[in-house]
Amino acid sequence: MSYQHILVAIDLSEDSKQVIDKAVALARPLNANISFIHIDVNYSELYTGLIDINLADTQQDSMEASQKQLEQLTQYANYPIHHTLVGSGDLTIELCDTIKQFNIDLVVCGHHQDFWSKLISATRQFLNCTPVDLLVVPLKGE
Repeated sequence: MSYQHILVAIDLSEDSKQVIDKAVALARPLNANISFIHIDVNYSELYTGLIDINLADTQQDSMEASQKQLEQLTQYANYPIHHTLVGSGDLTIELCDTIKQFNIDLVVCGHHQDFWSKLISATRQFLNCTPVDLLVVPLKGE
C-alpha cells in the first residue's frame, strides 16, 4: 500500500524530531503529503474553581506558542508540510476527527518507553480506536 497523506502527532518535546525523521523517511520515496498535529491541554477541563484566571486567554496563548514551536519543527523536517494543526481536548477524538477531515491514511506518533507511559499512554488509547494505519516510534526513557 502506498500512503498518500501522513499525519505526524507531535508532543513538541525534543523527541519529536525522531518521529518527524521517521515520517519524512517514509514519505519521501512515496511523495506523500505530511501534516503535523499537536493537541494542547484543554485548560477548561482542568479548572477546579479555585483559581482566578481567564482560561480563554491562557488557552489561546498556549495554542499560539504551540503553533510557533510546530512551525520551527516544520523547518527542521526539510520536507514540504501540508498542514500544521494545533488543537485542544481529547487526543483520540481530535486525531480521529482530523483523520476524517484531511483524508489521512497513516498516523505516525511517538511512544515514550518509561515508567509513566506504562501507567498512562495516549498512544495506547488511540491504538484501540484508530481507523487508519498507525506507526509508533519507540522513544527511550531516560
